[in-house]
Amino acid sequence: MTSVTEASTLSSAEAMRARRKARLAHALNRTAATLQIVGLGWLSPLLRMAAGDSPRQQGQELWQQMGVPLTALMLFLAAWAWLAPQVNTSLGAIPGPAQVWEQIGILHADHKAERAKEAAFYDRQAKRNAELLAKDPAAEVKTRPYAGKPTYLDQILTSLKTVFTGFLLGALVAVPLGVACGLSRTVNAAMNPLIQIFKPVSPLAWLPLVTMVVSATVSSDNPTFEKSFLTSAVTVTLCSLWPTLINTAVGVSSIDKDLMNVGKVLQLSGPTMVRRLVLPSALPYIFTGLRLSLGVGWMVLIAAEMLAQNPGLGKFVWDEFQNGSSSSLARIMVAVFTIGLIGFLLDRVMLAFQAAVSHTGTR
Repeated sequence: MTSVTEASTLSSAEAMRARRKARLAHALNRTAATLQIVGLGWLSPLLRMAAGDSPRQQGQELWQQMGVPLTALMLFLAAWAWLAPQVNTSLGAIPGPAQVWEQIGILHADHKAERAKEAAFYDRQAKRNAELLAKDPAAEVKTRPYAGKPTYLDQILTSLKTVFTGFLLGALVAVPLGVACGLSRTVNAAMNPLIQIFKPVSPLAWLPLVTMVVSATVSSDNPTFEKSFLTSAVTVTLCSLWPTLINTAVGVSSIDKDLMNVGKVLQLSGPTMVRRLVLPSALPYIFTGLRLSLGVGWMVLIAAEMLAQNPGLGKFVWDEFQNGSSSSLARIMVAVFTIGLIGFLLDRVMLAFQAAVSHTGTR
């Protein structure tokens, strides 16, 4: 009798340990999927190793996810440092990693100095206005905005604001049109020629037209949005909406017909069917289009800012090219890496948003 009780106790303990192990494995899988989405997948082997998984197996996985990329990056930096001084241009030799890193520090110091000047300007203005009001409470005081030059970080923020505005405008147009094209063969036949004609058009062709239209329609001396901002944002919209429109149409047209028939049997209204059946089923296609559109929009924006001399990273690159100083090439290289890094982060943001909305990728 005692042996039976002991066996039962051991069996219960083993079952409990198995359940704990299963819960831990499930939690690790969810965490690993989340880390992969945000670009930190190399942390997963460390977590699994800490949880008791095979150190050898997880060490190999860590080498694949972290060791190999770091080795490739170090080889790239070494090749860059060796080859760069051997390429001479009209502005001097191509800067190496050390010169580019130095300019990053200088640009950051310039930003801090400009913010200090701005704070001092507003302090002086507030003090002057307070003195005027102390002498005459009825005096009319003026508050002027700081007119200092935008720093490198300011240019980054301007470009991000512009690209998100153009991207959101494009998504608001592309998703409904894509749904309509996917649901109706007639709408698809009507839209297809326009898509095929306008999809390949370069932003350099759109920009003059957009500039003229914005200049003709935005005539206020103090508009809600600056003309340069609207010009860049609308250009991004016109060039970036097509991947979302096409992918949405493909996703909607690929929905299982039986699912649509169920909606008809249940007598769901058109908007309800779109909201409950069409959009959830086509969501992976829609987000694929949105990720492509955001990437296209980011590339288009830099070109538009360079050509139109609108504020942003593109203008920063062009100004440094025109400046022709000894540090210009290094600053352009800083901008190149910044543009690439931001493009990667924007894609990660969209991937994380997709996982949060569609509840995929973190299971």
